[in-house]
Amino acid sequence: MYNEASVVGTVITGLREVFPYVVCVDDGSTDGSQEVARAAGAVVVQHPVNLGQGASLQTGIEYALGDPELDCIITFDADGQHRVIDAQLMAERIKSGEAEIVLGSRFLDKRTKISPAKRLVLRTAAVQSRLATGMALTDAHNGLRAFSPKVARGIHLTQNRMAHASELVHQIAEMKPKWVEQPVEIIYTDYSKAKGQSLLNSVNILADLLFR
Repeated sequence: MYNEASVVGTVITGLREVFPYVVCVDDGSTDGSQEVARAAGAVVVQHPVNLGQGASLQTGIEYALGDPELDCIITFDADGQHRVIDAQLMAERIKSGEAEIVLGSRFLDKRTKISPAKRLVLRTAAVQSRLATGMALTDAHNGLRAFSPKVARGIHLTQNRMAHASELVHQIAEMKPKWVEQPVEIIYTDYSKAKGQSLLNSVNILADLLFR
């Protein structure tokens, strides 16, 4: 989370109805997000300065791996764009042994309302990822994911900004785990768009993919 004080409490409360253990990685927030997250029942792990999504994911994964009873890790955005029921279904597929990693896709059903331009950019990014890794993903830049502990131990992100999603897919491809995609709904609100879900952000993702 980064400056999500107005929404993160509600997000955590919803998660804890299904997932009792919520770890919130604070990426240098200055708006009191940490206190809101703790009050909602999350464990808060703090970065002293803003490092980016890749660094936050790596911090969260490493913290979770410290629990000897860990059976699944879910990555879940703090801005309210993900649905808890989708995360729950993904966790069940990990814990049943069906898959070692479940990747969310907004393109496997028609629930997500997305502009044609943004759809084109994200589809193009998925094709590029498929060519680079051999993984036939339909949505390579979806933040809702579920990992088994085995897969999580093999993730070592070094890219902090846009490129972390591509780096993650490359590392997964190298591990060759059992993977599946899960239909998920992304809820785009004015708030989430302002926090980085705009079309410009999608173009930045594509440019980062191409030029790296």
